[in-house]
Amino acid sequence: MMEVSDSSNVTLREFGCEQSLLSRPDGSASFIQGDTSVLAGVYGPAEVKVSKEIYDRATLEVLIQPKVGLPSVRERSQEQCVRETCEASLLLSLHPRSSLTLILQVLHDDGSLLSCSLNAACMALMDAGLPMSCLFCGVTCAIDTEGKIITDPSATQEKESRALMTFAIDSKEGRVLMSATKGAFTVYELQQCIAVSQKASEKIFQFYRDSVQRRYSKTL
Repeated sequence: MMEVSDSSNVTLREFGCEQSLLSRPDGSASFIQGDTSVLAGVYGPAEVKVSKEIYDRATLEVLIQPKVGLPSVRERSQEQCVRETCEASLLLSLHPRSSLTLILQVLHDDGSLLSCSLNAACMALMDAGLPMSCLFCGVTCAIDTEGKIITDPSATQEKESRALMTFAIDSKEGRVLMSATKGAFTVYELQQCIAVSQKASEKIFQFYRDSVQRRYSKTL
């Protein structure tokens, strides 16, 4: 794990999470980061269409619904990022010739939407009890015009930044499972953003643990 420079301050907005919100999906969760909120529902393992069937593992489909209107190119790009992350952590080979569907509904977007979607997806997969090799979380970093790294930026901070990066980090070794970048940046800035994201992921995974612990301590 790389060292974080002193100029990079790891600060995150307040988190909120609730699992098992919906009765119809096999697993569901809502995740809030500041004013950004996403609702996730997981269906499956279920029967799969013959055209989509994969003989040695489950087929994973991810759908992102925007707050208003129909999904656009942006949603399709984010769906691919979430799907690649989930495929890297789920043990899909345990459910061959079946389908898993993950639906993400955007409730409000105030920046860092992709990372919030990743966090909602992970909590929903946990709620569904699907076998995973590791957990994952999403961290978004913005680089402003002065070169300062901002973690978990708001929509305003995203607009004012010259580069935006989102990373999916795994819970076991802090590896980068997926990255999505936009804008101009140097190799050093990319390395710094990865290091900052790995540092921030520790706080998010701790929030996961606290959230699940609170939930099960109530039910016992």
